[in-house]
Amino acid sequence: MTPDERWQRLAEGNATQARKRVAAKVVIRDRDGRVLLVNLTYKDYWDLPGGMAEANEPPRLAAERELREELDLALTVGRVLTVDWDGPHGPWDDQLVFVFDGRTLTAAQAAALRIADDALAGFEFVAPTAAAGRLAAGLADPLARALRAQQDGTTDHAERHHPADGQRP
Repeated sequence: MTPDERWQRLAEGNATQARKRVAAKVVIRDRDGRVLLVNLTYKDYWDLPGGMAEANEPPRLAAERELREELDLALTVGRVLTVDWDGPHGPWDDQLVFVFDGRTLTAAQAAALRIADDALAGFEFVAPTAAAGRLAAGLADPLARALRAQQDGTTDHAERHHPADGQRP
């Protein structure tokens, strides 16, 4: 097989492989230990800041881009706290969800946060125990695991399976 034939065969194989959606979120705290949540205009619940990676964009850069776009926050995120597989549900295919450590903002950084994208209706630092009540069902556990990983210096993984009932989440 020539190098060109090998290249062509590999390219054909690549074209038939599954594509995964990738979400990149960030756990950010203030000096009081509260967690930053965002209220997105297109969701019925609060979420961690972040969003979807674009084609061929590394998850870390996606998280940093989303922070700049939504909150005007230039932040180099730290290590991965959790990597989860989120199974297909509703209209969505499966996805990989990376949660990065955004560490603790200085008082000046927290005060400088602003809504920089009309996808955000608001943001707030919330006590970790209160955050679960604002998150969608099924997101409280991933946040708790990310907070544990942040404390322990570990990285966690889980797989979230959804019932195949075709209902909206």
